[in-house]
Amino acid sequence: MSTTSPFSPAEIAALGIKPEEYEEIVKRLGRHPNKAELGMFGVMWSEHCCYKNSRPLLKQFPTEGDRILVGPGENAGVVDLDNGLRLAFKIESHNHPSAVEPFQGAATGVGGILRDIFTMGARPIAVLNSLRFGNLEDAKTRRLFTGVVEGISHYGNSIGVPTVGGEVYFNPAYSGNPLVNVMALGLMETTEIVKAGASGIGNPVLYVGSTTGRDGMGGASFASAELSDASMDDRPAVQVGDPFLEKCLVEACLEAFKTGAVVAAQDMGAAGITCSTSEMAAKGGVGIEFDLDKVPSRETGMVPYEYLLSESQERMLFVAHKGREQELIDIFHRWGLHAVVAGTVIEEPIVRILFQGQVAAEVPATALADNTPIYHRELLAQAPEYARKAWEWNQDSLPPASTNGVEIQGKLQSWTDILLTLLDTPTIASKRWVYRQYDHQVQNNTVILPGGADAAVIRLRPVEDRPLVGQASRLPLEMGGQDAHPTRDVEVAVGGQDAHPTRGFEDNNPKSGVAATVDCNSRYVYLDPYEGAKAVVAEAARNLSCVGAEPLAVTDNLNFGSPEKPIGYWQLASACRGIADACREFKTPVTGGNVSLYNETLDSEGNPQPIYPTPVVGMVGLIPDLAKICGQSWQKSGDLIYLLGKQDAVTLGASEYLAAIHDTVAGKPPIVDFDLERRVQAVTREGIRHGWINSAHDCAEGGVAVALAEACLGNRLGAEVNLNVTPDTSVRCDRILFGEGGARIIVSVSAESAQTWESYLEENLADAWEKIGQVGNTDSNLRIFTDDRISLIDASMSDVSDRYYNAIERRLKI
Repeated sequence: MSTTSPFSPAEIAALGIKPEEYEEIVKRLGRHPNKAELGMFGVMWSEHCCYKNSRPLLKQFPTEGDRILVGPGENAGVVDLDNGLRLAFKIESHNHPSAVEPFQGAATGVGGILRDIFTMGARPIAVLNSLRFGNLEDAKTRRLFTGVVEGISHYGNSIGVPTVGGEVYFNPAYSGNPLVNVMALGLMETTEIVKAGASGIGNPVLYVGSTTGRDGMGGASFASAELSDASMDDRPAVQVGDPFLEKCLVEACLEAFKTGAVVAAQDMGAAGITCSTSEMAAKGGVGIEFDLDKVPSRETGMVPYEYLLSESQERMLFVAHKGREQELIDIFHRWGLHAVVAGTVIEEPIVRILFQGQVAAEVPATALADNTPIYHRELLAQAPEYARKAWEWNQDSLPPASTNGVEIQGKLQSWTDILLTLLDTPTIASKRWVYRQYDHQVQNNTVILPGGADAAVIRLRPVEDRPLVGQASRLPLEMGGQDAHPTRDVEVAVGGQDAHPTRGFEDNNPKSGVAATVDCNSRYVYLDPYEGAKAVVAEAARNLSCVGAEPLAVTDNLNFGSPEKPIGYWQLASACRGIADACREFKTPVTGGNVSLYNETLDSEGNPQPIYPTPVVGMVGLIPDLAKICGQSWQKSGDLIYLLGKQDAVTLGASEYLAAIHDTVAGKPPIVDFDLERRVQAVTREGIRHGWINSAHDCAEGGVAVALAEACLGNRLGAEVNLNVTPDTSVRCDRILFGEGGARIIVSVSAESAQTWESYLEENLADAWEKIGQVGNTDSNLRIFTDDRISLIDASMSDVSDRYYNAIERRLKI
């Protein structure tokens, strides 16, 4: 064997392969790789595919529970929802593609996560997204923001899956590297859960779906490197999606799975043919021989390297039972899709790629899929200097505060002014401009519309043995999100009610539902990754509890900077430990997720600018009875307002108030009190299920004052509130009004239920609740007083509404 590599160090580095990794490749192959093989290792050994820096940290996550049917390792997690209902769910990122080409980057992010869901045999029923951008005053940020939202709405609306919830944050830390995380939910339609492990020596391997082109070349490697000025030249690494074709793919795949002819299925996502062949082979302990000449291509002159690394969208790989391949091919042809036998399951555990009658690549499957490099990095012995310095901050450094307000840059600002300023910050303000572009009611199962509650609520309505119509090619899906399946022609009713009495459901009035949320306060995680990550999980569970749902399980998207830098690895490792501890406390196992590292922007001088560490948690919960849920808005004038939780644990450290009003990012985030969290959430769920609670809203960014204002807005009902602060107290007014802390929920209860409700609180939350006020009349003001009736805030509904609902539009200048 020649000792001279056929590739230069620059060629090897261009594929994201380190010198020592190349030596390992040579050792495993017993020879130097050819270009196609080197490309295969480049994508499969990228962080995006093999988690070589994060896998040791992910092992500490709890992954088992009574309801967990499928945990990490498959295309999506699956949980048991009782009564034969099973939910598949997963979150994925498309950060780097969206930074370069926001529309297609975001659109194909939606398409990719939907394929993960229906590959399991589940029909997608909902999408949520978690988005991060820079300062909205910046023209580049506005271009990225509007492009991403347009891409999400285009794909989701066209394919007929409702976008029902999410979160959007704005911070300069994301200026060059936006985050686009998409979570999808699906209801299982097949009896057996479809998995990815190939089996059955001699079974045919089918390529199904769209054609293969040069788009998305090396997308996995691209997603595992820092963004730089030159990244704009990497547009070929951004995939191009076709939601209309994917709608056909959904129906064809679900029909195919129900035949029982499919042994295994794998989406061709990151790393395309390379990933799907190697992962299916490795998971099944077998090999796959695959002939590129059989692959339907959309471009001429493609070589093995291009076929193997292409990330063209809407493609799948199936292993079929031998003799039943034509049955499957016919199904895909009826849906106007390609389907060809392109390979065979073989006994030798290798991936053998054929091209023009020759072996183009031959690599051990496990070397690509699971026996990949793993880096155990050294953890800092103490917190880095930036964190230690931030922790030195205390509220004594703030200007003096009184009941009249606080002095900002030499001018007294009233607490009403401060509240209106916070409501006008894009992170807190209504995301109405975003979600109004999404079709959130298609499929008629959206119970609470976006902006109406702390979590999305979806009706669980199973589809059983629905007849399929043949000879369907490109169905006329409408951009408004009308479901295009020929047997599901349903008018969308306002409020998400079922508008069609004959849809083939066994139960036309299903009682149960699923709630879902995505959450992350990345400023908390930046300032204290361990405590901040615990707070992320706690808030997700709290949001589910506020609609009456029992938290069940988690999918996570870990968005971080470079793990090769001590600070970056400390943030990642500490956050993983926090998520693991919190998930155990809430008994919400992790069923899978995504890791997105190297979220850093190289400036023109080559200096890396990392994002805030952003571990997004997607959590799902079960609602046994959809008649017993609630939203965040006051429902009736005269209802009594209660604050569940403790006020004495709140802090201005790491708060939105400190950042937005005082331009300071410092302090420690609130410490999570798991016992109090569980008790507050439990009494909230019980109060909703007994019908005592009419509304529930957690106190998050902006503290209790912002939460009260948000509760007023939905039905334009004001409120009169007394908070436990007096002029001579040592407690600052801004800490009481805008301080942040976990385990706090504001609920409203009708006067008729108050005695029963308070008796229940005394038994179950005796030391951590107070009655703080009463819901006002329509268009009355939000008034907040001290204990001795000194006015702190007196905000008109018109001012509150204008600041909250128009903040984003004002900055977009529309």
